[in-house]
Amino acid sequence: MSATTTPASRIWQAASARLIEIEGFIPTPRGIALLPPRPLAWPEKDPGDTLDYAFDVAPALAGSPGDAIATVSATVSPDNPGDVTIASTAIDGTRAVLWLAGGQPGTTYTVTVSITTLAGRNLARSIALPVVSLASVPAPASAITTPGGAPITSPFGQPITAN
Repeated sequence: MSATTTPASRIWQAASARLIEIEGFIPTPRGIALLPPRPLAWPEKDPGDTLDYAFDVAPALAGSPGDAIATVSATVSPDNPGDVTIASTAIDGTRAVLWLAGGQPGTTYTVTVSITTLAGRNLARSIALPVVSLASVPAPASAITTPGGAPITSPFGQPITAN
């Protein structure tokens, strides 16, 4: 009897671990002073990660049945060689999903997401994305070390080499 291999189909869904929601669209009773919304920030990422980061605008569309995201654009700052790049974008109802890659350790990037909805609404928000070396990489043999053998690193966490 011969076996047949069939590739498994996958159902993709944005990861909730990197999901943030737009703020500032909560109805409040008259006379109540609210604090300004806190700055938006995604969790830290490692430079080697390519992960999905979602931004949900459902609160801004509450009371507008049928409205959803029509287009998404995004920019990353700073934008130098080796910095965070946008690998791709996707739309999942009221969520804009960005696949982000790369980055320099010790840098907090600003990702500005601009959204247009089916009804013509325009929203733009800036979201902080800190990049930190989360994966440990063995130091090369040419790394300069302390008397105890630990590699000396640059401010970005990279081992300093004798070459």
